[in-house]
Amino acid sequence: TKTLNKAIVNSRSVFKKNFDKFQAQKQKGEEFVKSILKQSLGISILDFDDTLATTESLVKYTAPDGTTGTLNAEQFANTYEDLQGQGYKFDFSDFNKVVKGKLAPLFNKAIKLQKKFGPENMFVLTARPPQAQKPIFDFLKANGLNIPLKNITGLGNSTAEAKALWVADKVAEGYNDFYFADDALQNVQAVKNMLDQFDVKSK
Repeated sequence: TKTLNKAIVNSRSVFKKNFDKFQAQKQKGEEFVKSILKQSLGISILDFDDTLATTESLVKYTAPDGTTGTLNAEQFANTYEDLQGQGYKFDFSDFNKVVKGKLAPLFNKAIKLQKKFGPENMFVLTARPPQAQKPIFDFLKANGLNIPLKNITGLGNSTAEAKALWVADKVAEGYNDFYFADDALQNVQAVKNMLDQFDVKSK
């Protein structure tokens, strides 16, 4: 009986060791599969005005009392929502063009990103209207940044929410490593708040 009990104990011990080993191998296997299924897919999303370039393009406005004026890109980005709420009307015709464009500080960073990763997963996301897509493409290409035309999006909307929702769509497409650059702090914060809700990397 003692011999039988000892044999049972030994067999249980061997089984437990083998079972633990199997569980450990299983966990490693599952982690490996997860790492394969979720390989890093990086994306760079860059604003245009005062991020990649500075221009003299202006937005014309008409106030509710009939007075008219103009806003540069920075002024428009910072006041659009407030002025629209007050009933201001905007004319973006000048923003369909890149007027007297010059390179902004982040342009060199974009060139480095292009050299390291290629331009296929680089995107320009601007509040300018869709009609500005080709002039922006031409300006960037003339200066050595070959972001595909289809990767340049003019939202025609200066709200931070609009940019955050566009970036959320890129999460749905499978991108999981984000670089987002914008001169407007409210846009950066809105995108960060949105990305924090997903299992992705961002900077």
